[in-house]
Amino acid sequence: MTRTTKLALAALLSSTVLATPAAMAQTETHPETGETLAEDQTFTYRMLDDVSSLDPQIVEDVNGSDIVRNLFEGLMNQAADGTLVPGVATDYEVSDDNLTYTFTLRDDAVWSNGDPVTAGDFVFAWRRAAAPETASPYQWFVELMSIENAAAIIAGDMEPEELGVRAVDDKTFEVTLSTPLPYFPQMTTHSTTFPAPQSVIEEHGASWTQPENMVSNGAYTLSEFNPGERIVLERNENYWDNENTILDRVVALIINDENVALTRYQAGELDRTEVPAGQFPRLKEEYPEEAVSFPRLCNYYYTFNLSESGPEAFKDPNVRKALALAIDRDIITENVKAGGEPPAYTFTPEAVAGFTPPTTEMAEMTQAERDEMARELLAEAGYGEDNPLSFDMIYNTSESHEKIAVVMSQMWKQKLGVQANLANMEWKVFLDTRGQQDFEMARGAWCGDYNEASTFLDLLQSDSGYNDGKYANEEYDALLAEAKTAEDTSPLYTEAEQIIAEDMPVIPIYHYAGVYMLDSDVGNWPVDNVEQNWYAKDLYKIAE
Repeated sequence: MTRTTKLALAALLSSTVLATPAAMAQTETHPETGETLAEDQTFTYRMLDDVSSLDPQIVEDVNGSDIVRNLFEGLMNQAADGTLVPGVATDYEVSDDNLTYTFTLRDDAVWSNGDPVTAGDFVFAWRRAAAPETASPYQWFVELMSIENAAAIIAGDMEPEELGVRAVDDKTFEVTLSTPLPYFPQMTTHSTTFPAPQSVIEEHGASWTQPENMVSNGAYTLSEFNPGERIVLERNENYWDNENTILDRVVALIINDENVALTRYQAGELDRTEVPAGQFPRLKEEYPEEAVSFPRLCNYYYTFNLSESGPEAFKDPNVRKALALAIDRDIITENVKAGGEPPAYTFTPEAVAGFTPPTTEMAEMTQAERDEMARELLAEAGYGEDNPLSFDMIYNTSESHEKIAVVMSQMWKQKLGVQANLANMEWKVFLDTRGQQDFEMARGAWCGDYNEASTFLDLLQSDSGYNDGKYANEEYDALLAEAKTAEDTSPLYTEAEQIIAEDMPVIPIYHYAGVYMLDSDVGNWPVDNVEQNWYAKDLYKIAE
């Protein structure tokens, strides 16, 4: 991709008419599509909450990862359809035993301060992610990548320097795995694996992610960070592919109310916002070119606290299954959400590549049959009119989350006589509360870190960093361990889903769709990428 700036300028200079800068900008066209580009190349979108962090090795939320993906660049990127394309690495080689990956880094990759990006920057970042003292929420991801010695380092039994990564030279990064992992390259698009500037982090400590301190290597730099309000990114003139970047500026506005965000979108203040629950049919009719819905690699569920601090009632799988059965998912997906989200009866979404989730017993029943079984199971567990079940249920602040929680609690009350006490929390408080097992039932959602079923199923492994309910099943763990080296993982993943359906450590509610209001002047939004890893450098604004 090349921009037409120089050609347009040459044409204008050869003209006898004196043109203004604005007129020159209007003559620019997209080099591939021929569309006339807008003079103002700013993309503005809405986020629900503050980001958890802007540190690649600390960030743990989707919104934060979107920002970090535009500030930093890892070994590999994704194209608009989700396929792998070069990032900092131009290519890689794999050893015959599939245990050693050797990445060749591009010569023109530099940090925003002009320093070269080296293999040592990746070594530092990956060791940092694994080191216990970093306390990365995604520390477990390094072990999940099967990197040699990761498990021992995370456990504190080995030093980070023993991690299976090394800089062969400044432009050659080598990774050694403990077991072959066919989807390993896909995992290098995740923010945890992005390089980190060691000297900057050592100089500024935790404040290195402030705009005045941050040094990044992605297509954009951080120019403004006002928690609770906005994050602004500006084009990184030192980025290796800056010549082919079209968007100049990215603005993320934090707007907690979905309806306020929609109003601001309709007023022209936003280029993208989520559709409020239940409003997609109306908006699709009114704005057929702007209201969009497409499959996403994400699930929406509620998790039981099965740790020692959890309620005794939830230790009984009959109670958990009864609560799961009584939820009419069709009402939630068709009436509450109404954005094309499919109801979920498995933990893994159908959108996952190469895996078809099994049909569960619950999915084949009518809702009346589910309700009847729910009443029977709850009675068997000893709960009823004389001994009503009551528990607390938390979710992070959002009108959509609230509506779903209210509907679920009403279904349980009307069908089973169960009392669910609802409480909402600000995002970071919610994450901490859930992560510390200081809850009884909590909302959960997960968007795949890579397009393979294990990115969901691994969440319920007993030692997973995001197993917030502390579910533990040895048979389940053994299946996932076996899948790491299996040629055909499908039967193992199917059996794992069947265990989830029987034990019900979580209640799958629905699988996500990307339900947006997306301005028609935004070009190249990756609707075909179910992971929704978007790169601002690949977007552009079309002249209206």
